[in-house]
Amino acid sequence: MKTSPTQLTLKELRKATDCVQVVEHWCQFSRRRKDLFGFVDVLACAGSETIAVQTTSWNNVSARAKKMSESPYLDCLRRAGWKILIHGWKKNDKTNRYELKVLDLS
Repeated sequence: MKTSPTQLTLKELRKATDCVQVVEHWCQFSRRRKDLFGFVDVLACAGSETIAVQTTSWNNVSARAKKMSESPYLDCLRRAGWKILIHGWKKNDKTNRYELKVLDLS
């Protein structure tokens, strides 16, 4: 995948709103990426809606859903009215375009 899943998600979300921000960061000490609340890579606001997105490859969507379902923060974000999505990306060999699978865990 030449374009990262995060970059593809940013492009997709910016179709609906300009209020989009990457909220994962690199931790130099642990040499790992840290997601907001342990699973949010991108945060967007569209009108009165807050959208939290975990981005990944198409094949890892179910693993990310399992990880997120085990998070102690998931229910809190649901009660706060956040829309919680997983964006799974793959490149279609026939069309040479990226395809998006969206799983809503809200």
